[in-house]
Amino acid sequence: MNKFFGTDGIRGVANIYPMDPETILKIGRACASVFKSKGQSRIIIGRDTRISGTMIENALVAGLTSMGTICMKAEVLPTPAIAYLVKKLGCEAGIIISASHNPMPDNGIKIIGNDGLKLLDELEERIENNIENERIKKEVIGSDIGYEEDVKDANSLYIQFLKSILKVKNLNNIKVVLDCAHGATSLIAPKLFKELGAQIIPINNAPNGTNINFKCGSLYPEVASKAVLKHNADIGISFDGDGDRLIAIDEKGNVIDGDFIMLICANYLKEKNMLKNNLLIITQMSNFGLEKALKELDINFIRTKVGDRYVIREMINRDAMIGGEQSGHIIFRDISNTGDGIVSALRLIEIMVAKNKPLSKLASIMKRYPQVLSNIKIREKRGFEEMPDVKKAIMEGEKKIGNNGRILVRYSGTEFLARVMVEGNSQEKIIKIVKSISGAIEKCIGI
Repeated sequence: MNKFFGTDGIRGVANIYPMDPETILKIGRACASVFKSKGQSRIIIGRDTRISGTMIENALVAGLTSMGTICMKAEVLPTPAIAYLVKKLGCEAGIIISASHNPMPDNGIKIIGNDGLKLLDELEERIENNIENERIKKEVIGSDIGYEEDVKDANSLYIQFLKSILKVKNLNNIKVVLDCAHGATSLIAPKLFKELGAQIIPINNAPNGTNINFKCGSLYPEVASKAVLKHNADIGISFDGDGDRLIAIDEKGNVIDGDFIMLICANYLKEKNMLKNNLLIITQMSNFGLEKALKELDINFIRTKVGDRYVIREMINRDAMIGGEQSGHIIFRDISNTGDGIVSALRLIEIMVAKNKPLSKLASIMKRYPQVLSNIKIREKRGFEEMPDVKKAIMEGEKKIGNNGRILVRYSGTEFLARVMVEGNSQEKIIKIVKSISGAIEKCIGI
């Protein structure tokens, strides 16, 4: 496991190592050394609405400019907007200051290459090695010192791009609840949907630096659900703090997670003979019900490790058009190389309009299997097979559930948590299995 990088960049509590200004400055220098070009490299930087964002940005810019990098500041923008602008503006890399769906005290750094993709492990390792490497601190003086400049009309450039991918003329007959999680979509999403003609009910779109993700957004879809029912809306859209994931709500108030959204989109593309290689890429966390539905629709699928970076790499390797996660990270490779909550929302609404069907009807092609998920706080990460009691609990659970579900036990890539997920056709049975496995983990390595 890397010292700094997890499955989605570097994360931690802001102002505490490694998210303290001193370390961030070193990370900036390390990044500059890796992304050096023949002239002065240009790196675009965006952030979400956390109060710690400017502190981290200033430290990062100091490190980058001390190595001769030009820092293009886009201010508050969704993560996928930075991925788009990296290519659009011809930058060597992009950096997003965000901890995504994590609570406000946390913050993080995501780094993407000039292709809009999250970095390969090899590049992350090079940055890791350079963070404490005193040799990279060569003197840069005079006109070789880097500087910062603002990206003009960053929001407008991204809105223009989003409008260009919409295949329907307008959204005049669609009423949309937009839960922006007081995050990076708070300005751009209401503006876009209003300009597209939709009737919008924006909620949680007044960030103050400390309210991002607080009892709202994709982790709290019930908030948007209540608003959909109250306003008789056609669809609810719940973004996370940095706008790269989406959880939808149908007109009846039901939660439509990433599994449903991927299936609806893949099925529609298949009907139009546009589903490349008849393939959908999903992760280990996707519901067992998605597997069953895909088999019934004769759509092939491949599971990857958890993390959208693994999804996109498999999509590229298999030449797949669509893939994603149950959590709402969905990638449409004909549009972008990263998950984009706004793009996913537009695609979903397009299908509703094209098929003239409500979201509840579109989602009826899948039945979600009961799922129980437990997070156990841990003091260390050891192989589960190295702990006899844990191994025994997992084996016993697998025997009980048979072919009517599945068990997934893994560690979080960004936090000191062990995650136990069990799916099956009996809620009572899977609860007992989760308790047994979670109890064994807690006994062995719990806090």
